[in-house]
Amino acid sequence: MSKTSPAVGGGTGPRLRAELDGIPTYKPGRPAAAGGPAAFKLSSNENPYPPLPGVMERVIATAGIFHRYPDLSCAGLTEELAGRFDVPLEHVATGTGSVGVAQQLVQATAGPGDEVIYAWRSFEAYPIITQISGAASVKVPLTGAEAHDLDAMADAVTDRTRLIFVCNPNNPTGTVVRRAELERFLDRVPGDVLVVLDEAYREFIRDAEVPDGTDLYRERPNVAVLRTFSKAYGLAGLRVGFAIAHEPVAAALRKTAVPFGVSQIAQDAAVASLRAETQLLERVEALVTERTRVVGGLAGQGWTVPETQANFVWLRLGERTLDFAAACEAAGVMVRPFAGEGVRVTIGETEANDLFLQAAEKFREEL
Repeated sequence: MSKTSPAVGGGTGPRLRAELDGIPTYKPGRPAAAGGPAAFKLSSNENPYPPLPGVMERVIATAGIFHRYPDLSCAGLTEELAGRFDVPLEHVATGTGSVGVAQQLVQATAGPGDEVIYAWRSFEAYPIITQISGAASVKVPLTGAEAHDLDAMADAVTDRTRLIFVCNPNNPTGTVVRRAELERFLDRVPGDVLVVLDEAYREFIRDAEVPDGTDLYRERPNVAVLRTFSKAYGLAGLRVGFAIAHEPVAAALRKTAVPFGVSQIAQDAAVASLRAETQLLERVEALVTERTRVVGGLAGQGWTVPETQANFVWLRLGERTLDFAAACEAAGVMVRPFAGEGVRVTIGETEANDLFLQAAEKFREEL
């Protein structure tokens, strides 16, 4: 058949789902370019520390059997998580990072004609995984303080609402929802609507008024909690996250999971990380200390910085966003710009944070 011949049977190719048209593309943080001016990557909220003690040794040992399939049920990790959070085994479900579990939750609850509510701006994967399922996104603007407007989100609930994401702390602004307002919100949400508390940055919270989602889920069957090993635990490259939810929801997550999606290396690394909690807490505390220093430095330069409880800071820059990102890159650090809105900057190594503060000060002086 010649290259110009029509396809056998006619037509121009397979018909794909219309829901995929115009789907937003996830934009990862740009790495530092090899040989370029940027030496530090502060664009992906990664942990700057190497794996926790004992993790690398466990990974190396497990690598010797990666010609075998991993444990489909993630039994060892599930048991470790159930014990760590004092929940039934049946209430734990794992997946390829918390974003993978989030997509499973949408698949399990929402389809064409349904709605998924979330704040905006928030985690940029939410509109992607919602559109993939065929459901409609209901984006509720953040408040002027860059935080969730829970009253507006509750007002947005309709009989088509199937799932609500509450990102706490919020990515990319770092702001939090505190206990009293979150409980009032949950009281307003119908019991047949799943509320997902996305707590990817839970370990960095120092505000005592921010609740642990696992406390709220216990008495509320329509609440699920998302966590990840990608941030505080430093396993971003291994892709392992989990949800804690009541049995019907957790069972649905297991049904929608990609078989063997979480590698055995990831499972074993996660277990080893959980068992290195003392060292984990020391590293997180060091990052929180750096966070305080960076926020103080920016405030001293005259920037308005929302209170952050995550491992990053947010600067709303509007039309100056891309110029600021370029200035940071020229100074040696990659940040994460959201064109026309602002930049998110991860708290990294002390040297990287210093370079960022210097770039921010110079940019402000030149305005």
